[in-house]
Amino acid sequence: MAEKKAFLLRLNPEMLQELERWAADDFRSVNGQIESILHEAIGRRRKKAPATAPAPGEAPAESKPVPEEKQ
Repeated sequence: MAEKKAFLLRLNPEMLQELERWAADDFRSVNGQIESILHEAIGRRRKKAPATAPAPGEAPAESKPVPEEKQ
């Protein structure tokens, strides 16, 4: 597994409390819940994002020809 990088995240108290409740409902730590939320969001973004250069370490996606616009 790739090494994880730690960083500081500042949240307002209300958001942290909601994340704590959500994490408890899903039997996760707050950190695990945030990772899960981000993983899902990135997956949705990749599905709807136009084909771009692959991220480092990723295989290139198959490109589809884009139809030309009629003038």
